[in-house]
Amino acid sequence: MLAVFEKSVAKSPEALQSPQSNSVSSLKDGFLAQHFSSVHPGSVTVNLGSSGLLAYSLERQNPLLPRLFAVVDDIFCLFQGHLENVAHLKQQYGLNKTANEVIIVIEAYRTLRDRGPYPAAQVVRDFQGKFAFILFDSGSKTAFIAADADGCVPFYWGADADGNLVLADEKEVVTKSCGTSSAPFPKGFFFTTSGGLSSFEHPLNEVKPVPRVDSSGQVCGATFKVDEAKKESTGMSRVGSAANWSDNI
Repeated sequence: MLAVFEKSVAKSPEALQSPQSNSVSSLKDGFLAQHFSSVHPGSVTVNLGSSGLLAYSLERQNPLLPRLFAVVDDIFCLFQGHLENVAHLKQQYGLNKTANEVIIVIEAYRTLRDRGPYPAAQVVRDFQGKFAFILFDSGSKTAFIAADADGCVPFYWGADADGNLVLADEKEVVTKSCGTSSAPFPKGFFFTTSGGLSSFEHPLNEVKPVPRVDSSGQVCGATFKVDEAKKESTGMSRVGSAANWSDNI
């Protein structure tokens, strides 16, 4: 799976950007989408207009970590992996028996956005299993991204030459446009448009970048870990509020 978000939708952390990354523009002339389709013939690309793109392929996937895609009320979601507590989550969100993991993630996001009864970190923490997902709400131009605490699903991100955020389950796809301004997506973290990067296991702690150096000694995009310092918490907003739902992390 692949997502490219324009920097106004998902601003990449500055620490992820390497000074000599050899990065290129992912969106110009459809560069990264064309590369993805050449590597995965038969893949599907979803154009998100000025916000970016999503792409996925159902071929050559791990049967234990399947890829799923769904669109509900202009909310797009790519999900890879498997949740162990699907039955409980379907009951919690009032979903029917046919709902799968990707529908659960969309409904969890809509609940956060519209009613916000729980902190976003708790919602992601309730997802028990092996997973990585990328969600985009085209109405509010909001991105919501997360990976499980054990990093069971291969998941990478990077910043391209235009500062756009690139995410994929294949390292090569990310480095194709981001060069060394790329890294594995941090385990047990989630990212939102307004809230940035946060740990869902330790949501009250600050996030600390850790510089990465490859085998040749070149500085690459940073990894991130939980800092001991605490951050201020804010209240979850409701629809119509001037604040964004994801501020409460």
